[in-house]
Amino acid sequence: MKPREFVLSQLEHRKTHPVPYSLGFEGDVAAQLDAYYGTPDWRDRLTLYMAGVGGIDTVGQMRVDEAHVRDAFGSLWRDDRRPWHLVEPALSEPSLDSLNFPSADSFYGDLAQLQASALRACAEKADSFQIIHIGWGLFEHSWRIRGFENAMMDAITEPEFYAALLDRLTDLFLAFVDVWTDVPADAIMFGDDWGFQQGVLLGPERWRTYIKPRWAKIYQAVHEQGKYVISHSCGSVVDILPDIIEIGLDVLESVQPEARGMNPYSLKAKFGDEITFWGCLGSQSTVQFASPHEIKAEVRRLCTHMGAGGGYILAPAKSLQPGTPVENAAAIVEAFVEQ
Repeated sequence: MKPREFVLSQLEHRKTHPVPYSLGFEGDVAAQLDAYYGTPDWRDRLTLYMAGVGGIDTVGQMRVDEAHVRDAFGSLWRDDRRPWHLVEPALSEPSLDSLNFPSADSFYGDLAQLQASALRACAEKADSFQIIHIGWGLFEHSWRIRGFENAMMDAITEPEFYAALLDRLTDLFLAFVDVWTDVPADAIMFGDDWGFQQGVLLGPERWRTYIKPRWAKIYQAVHEQGKYVISHSCGSVVDILPDIIEIGLDVLESVQPEARGMNPYSLKAKFGDEITFWGCLGSQSTVQFASPHEIKAEVRRLCTHMGAGGGYILAPAKSLQPGTPVENAAAIVEAFVEQ
């Protein structure tokens, strides 16, 4: 089978061997592996099961000076050190009157060129499962525009404003989805960090009130194109996982095992027939602090138990981060390719 067929089988809940995987590298991790192996040839051992073929940058940052950027909605960010942070939100008050809300096409410019580029990428990467990326989702944009504390308070004290803001964002994202109608990618992937280590940031009930029905519309629009829906969320989303499944999410990406209730084996036992999990190798634990032997053992366990009956894509919960011990990074590469 081609790499794409392994992924499709997993999404259709059919077991495969090997289990398809993704493995990203941030900072100098890949360069350190080059030095560790004495050659970059290790990269050729990795199979490209999934490939990005296009997308839309939903932030649209413009450089202001060496330390600051301003996003498409008008919020000012400092980005010259990690972690970057919001300096000045676009809306200081809970009113849309002063917000110069950007149009969809302002994020991608020449539509014909964008689509043509994606079509070329689909043809070039026909052996891989092809993904359109549309990042930074509804909840995240709400606090990018208002500031995190303000947005959380808006959900309680300004419900009509907060709902109206999310409606505007939903219309924008529906327009983003519409762009890809004639591009034969396999999936559209979103990102919206609903969770923190202990639970849902808005709380399950407010998430169901504000976020759930709006993503339901977007997921439906993707399914109407015949594409799968993938979404990233950090943290604990176990309390809303039945809701996520109900509104049509096909693949949940990240699955941080350290967060409350996110033990992947428990999730597999309870929800494994209804959704595909992508991730599950602990970036806050196993990747950083386990021995290479322990890492390889955990990868084998994930492939055996999470891959049983399909519905699993192997990956660290996060791309390998700067500071990852090079021996651990090498153990992950070897465990992934030597299943």
